[in-house]
Amino acid sequence: MQRYLTKSRFKLALDCPAKLFYTGKSQYPDKSQDDAFLEALAEGGFQVGALAKCYYPDGIEITERGYDIPLQKTQELLSHGTVTIFEGAFKYQNLFIRADIIEKKGNDINLLEVKSSSFGGTDSSNMLTKKGFIDSGWSEYVYDVAFQKYVITKAYPNWNVRAYLMLADKNSVATVDGLNQKFLLKTVEDERTVVEIVGDVSPDGLGEEVLIRVCVDALTEKIFNGTDSPNPPEQGFTDYLHYLADMYERDEKIVVPIHKDCKVCEFQATPEQEKVGKLSGFTECWKAQLNWDDAMFDLPRILDIWDFRKKQDLMDSGIYLMRDVEEEHIGDIEPSSDGKLTRTERQWLQVRKTVENDTTPYINIKGLEIEFKKFTYPLHFIDFETSMVAIPFFRGRRPYEQVAFQFSHHIVHSDLTIEHKGQYLSDTVGMFPNFEFVRRLKAELENDNGTIFRYAPHENTVLNQIMAQLNEATPEEVPDKQDLVSFIKSITHGNNHEGARDMVDLLKLVKWYYYHLRMRGSNSLKYVLPAVLNSSEYLQNKYSQPIYGKNSHIKSLNYDDDWVWLRQNADGNIINPYELLPPLFEGIDDNQIEQFLMKSNIQEGGAAMTAYARMQFMQMSDLERYAIASGLLKYCELDTLAMVMLWEYWNMCQIGKSS
Repeated sequence: MQRYLTKSRFKLALDCPAKLFYTGKSQYPDKSQDDAFLEALAEGGFQVGALAKCYYPDGIEITERGYDIPLQKTQELLSHGTVTIFEGAFKYQNLFIRADIIEKKGNDINLLEVKSSSFGGTDSSNMLTKKGFIDSGWSEYVYDVAFQKYVITKAYPNWNVRAYLMLADKNSVATVDGLNQKFLLKTVEDERTVVEIVGDVSPDGLGEEVLIRVCVDALTEKIFNGTDSPNPPEQGFTDYLHYLADMYERDEKIVVPIHKDCKVCEFQATPEQEKVGKLSGFTECWKAQLNWDDAMFDLPRILDIWDFRKKQDLMDSGIYLMRDVEEEHIGDIEPSSDGKLTRTERQWLQVRKTVENDTTPYINIKGLEIEFKKFTYPLHFIDFETSMVAIPFFRGRRPYEQVAFQFSHHIVHSDLTIEHKGQYLSDTVGMFPNFEFVRRLKAELENDNGTIFRYAPHENTVLNQIMAQLNEATPEEVPDKQDLVSFIKSITHGNNHEGARDMVDLLKLVKWYYYHLRMRGSNSLKYVLPAVLNSSEYLQNKYSQPIYGKNSHIKSLNYDDDWVWLRQNADGNIINPYELLPPLFEGIDDNQIEQFLMKSNIQEGGAAMTAYARMQFMQMSDLERYAIASGLLKYCELDTLAMVMLWEYWNMCQIGKSS
């Protein structure tokens, strides 16, 4: 069977040419198979693609798979003077593409590649850096279009081909309600996810267009003539295309120098997969180039150093393992005058503790004491879950506006009693929840002047974005607009305000005052929590008891009575509490979702964001919807409880009750 270089394989090769050898082979587990689904679900790619086709009501879609029949049907349709084709097939030698949309008028061809990203205006020069090179955030898309344009031009040399990206217009405003609910997702028999169009998708039903066409011919020309980057390869673009295609056709591995981006390679088999005979592309590449044996892969690598910007420099000089890292490799690690860990201090601390296998925590008690004196009881711990939807929910809303669909709220009272005080989840399909979200949050927090804690800047950013939405709304639309704006200003900071109860960022305190080897170079709460639990005898004794639940000592809104948070596995190790919860996605592990989100351009939100998108846009039974909603509530509650546990640990450290 002919092996073609397709769009998806070309995209893979842009990331790393060595991956062409591993893709599509059952013996090499490929995490990107789930990644593609998650990305399209979280970013709205499925719906954007369907909406784009609705703007061309006379378009003809080629649904057949494979090569020969789609090529034949495309050729037949192109014999017409004027035609619009969806998923048209084109081939040149061993290059093959399926174009999202083709507009043909005589010998003029418009090639449209539909992407769910947002863009303002139609000037492609805004996709360039100040030095005139294609911005890294757009290069993948532009190279994709350049590949397609090349194939079509070679297949039909007498045609005039113009290349466009079709994107969500961030400056547009929806003029109809329920636009995104016209494109629902369902899974068909062969496990493919397809869009089912519901309701009126005529021009009147769709309203003003929220997608724009951006001509990128000038950018593709830069790629063709080699002026697209400051360090163009010796091999030109078209020669490189054919080199990739030839190597793929012959099933030959392209040797690529190992790189810092190997850390997120999708062809890394897990130990469990390797035990059943699966192979790891990552391991094969590193073994071949470094002559490593299996034992070397158990040693900590520099790839795992937190926020380390010199990884590639060290790798280029032959340093791959933390044990070989010296102080001068990190840089200036002089302590700061205020006693807070600097970025480089923290990196060196991680390296030393990792190499020495030092599991004792670093904790700056004095620094924490200074911070704690600023806090006022009762203490409020809040966490938000949000999404950014490509196609607006309601009339007057823009693509990719922030949607705040969930929060959790724990309280620590002055007598140190703890309760899960409140929560909110918008699980109503098609609802724009932001203003009700703030109303409910205001009701939770406005009854006292207690300190409010968040983890990371996300909550502050979201509330400022909602405030901007409120400022655009009329008093008729939101009667309590001013009260909500005043509340947001009181607990946030921005360009022109700093609230009297501006939220305290626990992540900053972690970065400044705390580190544990078990965090594995991450400051995510999901890694900090097990580190804290393993460090604290106080927390171990407390949360190994059945004290948590709806009617238990610590009140919960979602967990049954006598829930135990601290449990041990067969080896006697403490289980991460997040692993005690059921997965939000059947068939896809939540850790995998988190890993995907870490290496993608999707903004913060984790598994909750994709679960919310699934609940909003996929067809499912009431039972399935209830299960997802229940899971979301439990996850978010654990997020704020984890913040409480972190605070408890630090508090006990200060009064000498925790190790």
